[in-house]
Amino acid sequence: MDVITAPSPAGCYAEKGESYEDYARRQFEAMEILLEKHAHEVAAVIIEPLVQCAGGMRMYHPIYLSLLREACDRYQVHLIADEIAVGFGRTGTMFACEQADISADFLCLSKGLTAGYLPLSVVLTTEDIYQAFYDDYTTLKAFLHSHSYTGNPLACRVALATLDIFAKDNVIENNRHLSQAMDKATRPLREHPHVGEVRQQGMILAIEMVDAAKKPYPWQERRGVQVYQYALEKGALLRPLGNIIYFMPPYVITPEQIYQLAEIALGGIDRATQD
Repeated sequence: MDVITAPSPAGCYAEKGESYEDYARRQFEAMEILLEKHAHEVAAVIIEPLVQCAGGMRMYHPIYLSLLREACDRYQVHLIADEIAVGFGRTGTMFACEQADISADFLCLSKGLTAGYLPLSVVLTTEDIYQAFYDDYTTLKAFLHSHSYTGNPLACRVALATLDIFAKDNVIENNRHLSQAMDKATRPLREHPHVGEVRQQGMILAIEMVDAAKKPYPWQERRGVQVYQYALEKGALLRPLGNIIYFMPPYVITPEQIYQLAEIALGGIDRATQD
């Protein structure tokens, strides 16, 4: 598919002394130009709110989402929010878009919807968009979408049970306490000579390894795999994204286990950066 890609607003690319918010505002200028130029042919802007997960856990300020929502409205372009990874309490609120006080035209959800027990995904949209496809069969206007496992009753029941837990238990508030533990447990890593940045958004924390000159290691060296292998020896699973080690733990993790993970990550980074 031929797509138009906008520059990332991730704060890890900000100039020295530039805040995440200032950088996000500056990067939005490029998005504004793209929308102005291509609005007539663009169906939607697709974005992963607050954290670009598979792209290296790159995080950005919510002001970018606020600016994008306003611009999409102005140029009459749909906004699609991919909250498959960041939804359901992962970033500190039930949905990441809440932190910018916006709603998307399409909201993609999965993963946390069933607490990971069974695969299930949903796409939420607005009443206006729903009505645009709701018509008599003879018009051939219907939005024809189905899947072999659509409406799987077992997966749907698991999702309902998960939503009950969110409704009855204090999941979001408990996550905030756990995220504070993640922050405290990883503070020693912030001063590590081979750590360029420790960034966090709620229950997602990323540690980026760099060389002595604070430059990224060549990806061919696979330093992150060395951390992964060290962690396995210590009984932990720390899957890397290149040179980035990240924590994205289940919500049932304890503060003690978080400190244990941080200690293991430190040992793994020490091993992986020995030259």
